[in-house]
Amino acid sequence: MPQLIRCACGTGQVMKRRSYVVPRAQGDVFELGCGGGINHQFYDAASITSYAGIDPHEGLLDAARAAARDKGWPATLKQGVGEDIPFPDRSFDTVVCTFTLCSVEDQGQVLSEMLRILRPGGQALFLEHGRAPDADVARWQDRIEPVWKRLAGGCHLTRPIGSAFRGAGFEVEPLGQGYMPKAPRFAMWNEWGVARKPGI
Repeated sequence: MPQLIRCACGTGQVMKRRSYVVPRAQGDVFELGCGGGINHQFYDAASITSYAGIDPHEGLLDAARAAARDKGWPATLKQGVGEDIPFPDRSFDTVVCTFTLCSVEDQGQVLSEMLRILRPGGQALFLEHGRAPDADVARWQDRIEPVWKRLAGGCHLTRPIGSAFRGAGFEVEPLGQGYMPKAPRFAMWNEWGVARKPGI
């Protein structure tokens, strides 16, 4: 599964969209689902004070640690899940979340945890796939999802993205949305943007 995740989440178009989002990270940064270290190449180290992350897969964390060493920066990487992030309240200026919310157990709890660890005015940078806006595609997602989850490590096809952040209390600035080129439409409706925690 770790090798499959690295392959599926590291294709050319996926990496292009990561490059729109990840360089916006600044200050004390936390990455949810950091395993594999795929995003390290896109971080602007000059804008980042500290970097931390979690992933439930130890094998993916090994790759993330190697990516951090290659980048030449210290990283606090822990095995863990988004429903119980092992860092104190208001620890970070930026949370980065790319192609991760589809596979967590409890999306609402994860978003609540992200809000908790952000400082007031902090930002959650997201790039996720989820429920398509087109009714015909959404119907196929509903049909395929039960089998898809078993084949793809618990990945959901039908979860909302921007509206889920808004429902959790974030102020969302959309940066883009659309189907991934040359990919099955049922699996690759993407939304990316900035979700801010209210406050100063």
